[in-house]
Amino acid sequence: MSEMSTAIAQSLVSMRSAATQQTMQLEMVKQNAKADQALVTMLQQSAEQQKATLPAGQGGNLDVSA
Repeated sequence: MSEMSTAIAQSLVSMRSAATQQTMQLEMVKQNAKADQALVTMLQQSAEQQKATLPAGQGGNLDVSA
């Protein structure tokens, strides 16, 4: 193989490797986003359940501007 052919082959291998790495990084970001969304949903449900167990008048908004 000539030096030019070797350089082209190395370039192609590098490009394919970079594309694979980017694909894997994107998948990891997606999975992290799904996990974060699941955590937010769980925390919201927990907050709603805690409000449901409070006596009337507690857990609401308080106007402190007066």
